[in-house]
Amino acid sequence: MAQLTVEQLFYYPVKSLHGVEVDAVTLDDFGPAGDRRWMVVDEEGRFITQREQPQLALVHSALQDGVLTLSIPGQESPVPVFDSERERRVMVWRDWVKAQLAEPGPAELLSDWLGVRVELAYMPESSVRPVDRNYVPEDRRVSFADGFPFLITHTASLAALSQRIGESVDMRRFRPNIVVSGGDAFDEDRWVRLHRDDFTLDLVKPCSRCLMTTVHPDEGVRSDNLQPLRELGRFRRTPDGVMFGVNAVHSGPATIRVGDTFDIAFREDH
Repeated sequence: MAQLTVEQLFYYPVKSLHGVEVDAVTLDDFGPAGDRRWMVVDEEGRFITQREQPQLALVHSALQDGVLTLSIPGQESPVPVFDSERERRVMVWRDWVKAQLAEPGPAELLSDWLGVRVELAYMPESSVRPVDRNYVPEDRRVSFADGFPFLITHTASLAALSQRIGESVDMRRFRPNIVVSGGDAFDEDRWVRLHRDDFTLDLVKPCSRCLMTTVHPDEGVRSDNLQPLRELGRFRRTPDGVMFGVNAVHSGPATIRVGDTFDIAFREDH
């Protein structure tokens, strides 16, 4: 049976800030524990990402013993962030979600650095944002991630894309949670399930890519030639968008580690 190996794992304590690479992730009801439970919003509560503010890639976040810290350029030390009792509805894509705003301080520092007034919003356990029922029939929830708990990308597909462009593309541009190796480029188009013992990841939808893929993850600026999105558009365009990677939901609590292997279930027409 065909297998995949986990090569890298990432989570993103704050949506659209610099990601955190780890050796293992623990999964909870939302997906990877701590993933995108915080989000930057504007004064009207609408989400702000690297699409509008590419320099957000330069802001690092970390979770230590459940406490979020931000490393904002120009600040001498990481800034702790705590949620407050201030509640407000915030918007991520088309979803309005109940959230708690951060205690004063960190958002003001981030606003000063960005030159735009922002707030930091936290999704508490009591907040339920459902995944798209068009793709997942059962009731499942997701954090402030774009739509699903996981994004899985494939090293062979990245290598094929890099070869077409003529230069190496950093996988971090695609902001995956799980990076796997094994099989041929874009085999993920035919995966339906990855399984290990009594744990499964169901692949529910290809991931449509946007301008964020053109942002250099360490420089916070867009590429002048709009790569790799431009090249992806030449051979990975569908009626639903330009695709790279697959979105997934999980079967329950588990821990995933770098080096883990998963068996692949393919579509019946494979």
